[in-house]
Amino acid sequence: MQVGRVVGTVVATRKSLSLVGKKLLVVKPLNCPPDKVLSIVAVDTVGAGIGDTVLIVTGSGARASDNLDSASVDAAIVGIVDSMEVADNGS
Repeated sequence: MQVGRVVGTVVATRKSLSLVGKKLLVVKPLNCPPDKVLSIVAVDTVGAGIGDTVLIVTGSGARASDNLDSASVDAAIVGIVDSMEVADNGS
């Protein structure tokens, strides 16, 4: 599971039938260096929006969420983060 921030949306009028009616969002993982443009397109299963901090699952875990077992999905948003605390590891 990863934590990321929703930075955009994807509109695909032609897509697999298993994705019809699913919202696709662009998520930038929080552990991504600021100078990198790495982003993930994820199926939204919780009603997230731009600016939200979210939990993302990838691989088979993404297909296990929200009845996506037959979908061509590699990433899914499964939670919206209310708060987060990260301990300083001293490095």
